[in-house]
Amino acid sequence: MTGRERVRRLGLRWVHLLQGGALLTPFFLLVMVGLGIAWPGEATAFGQSYGWQFAGFGLALPLVAVAGLLPSLRTLETASVRALCGVRAGALATGPARTWAARRRSAAWFTLHAGLGALVSGASLATPPMALVLLAFPFVPGLRERDWNWPWDHEGAALWAAPVAGFALLAGLLALVYGAGALLARCAPALLGPTPADRLAAAERRAADLAARNRLARELHDSVGHALSAVSLQASAARRVLETDAGFVREALASIEETSRGAVAELDAVLGVLREDQDARSEDDGHSTAPTLATGLEGLLARTRATGTEVDVTVDAALEPLALLGVEMSAAAFRVLQEGLSNALRHAPGVPVHVRLERHRSPERELLILFMENRMADADPPPRRPSGGRGLAGLAERAALLDGVAHAGAEDGVWRLTARLPLETRTTRPESTS
Repeated sequence: MTGRERVRRLGLRWVHLLQGGALLTPFFLLVMVGLGIAWPGEATAFGQSYGWQFAGFGLALPLVAVAGLLPSLRTLETASVRALCGVRAGALATGPARTWAARRRSAAWFTLHAGLGALVSGASLATPPMALVLLAFPFVPGLRERDWNWPWDHEGAALWAAPVAGFALLAGLLALVYGAGALLARCAPALLGPTPADRLAAAERRAADLAARNRLARELHDSVGHALSAVSLQASAARRVLETDAGFVREALASIEETSRGAVAELDAVLGVLREDQDARSEDDGHSTAPTLATGLEGLLARTRATGTEVDVTVDAALEPLALLGVEMSAAAFRVLQEGLSNALRHAPGVPVHVRLERHRSPERELLILFMENRMADADPPPRRPSGGRGLAGLAERAALLDGVAHAGAEDGVWRLTARLPLETRTTRPESTS
């Protein structure tokens, strides 16, 4: 640290201490008013009795400590310490003190800040004038004629001792400011730093942020990834028959347009969670806008079939109508099926796909079981993408969040995807208007 930086830090800490003295002043005046009422004519805030003033100072500190218990005070003091005391932001807590342990620590800090600040403020007011008098004593005859009652009464000694005492007073004031500022800077992390409860809350916020990011990543991968795979295959199929089947080309182009428009709409819906005006949206609102088996299955199958891939879907009669399925579970099942179809289009284009949705009852719970299988292409499977291909892992994570399971793999030349999700149904139907 350079000399200029040291001087700047000392000046900022001096201002911080003067701020503490200003914070103590209303409590000190309140106490002195009470003492003046109890002992009229003796206890005055600006009288000559230093004993009463120090008594008022001591009695004001408990009031300062009580005021320091206010939750919002930690926020104000933290901002002041960060700006003036030279303490790094990471060592200080953010936000008001919510627990009593944090409030007690804030009260201790507020008392220390106000107490030291009052002492430094008093010294800052009294020392410079006295130091100037001592420095000017040898050069001003009028000062030498007064009886100062100093420890040095001999005229010869006073002429050289007074300037030395003046410099000593100024040096002592600077030393007091430096020591008090360093003490506050050292105590700030301990008294204004995060408590265990603050650290736990911060860890929970970070975990929630990571969970939200993972959820957004899964949504983007599932929706946009499937749309891009479908559009790529539709464009490829249209290019192959461009000269021979104009009708198919028109259908493919229309499907590409519809698929792209749907992908953009889903992208906007997912990214809307990141906008500031969407922060207050509840989880139910998020689920209600996500595609489900009831709202998105037909469109998903249409986009897949437009690539030339035959998709056969069988739905258990016990699951009809799909609109009665729980929204969260139905949305997860839709994403599982979407990712399975995306993998089929990517790795085995044109190979028929068979899908079954079944309802399974057991003594413990009911399950929605989704089976999907398609025969692998004759050629070797394409190499794993450099980006890592998190689709199947994302399906397992999505199912695990609902206390379900999902896995996929190849067996005997057939690629199979199986998902078992806890079955939930809506308990109410829309009321009839008859």
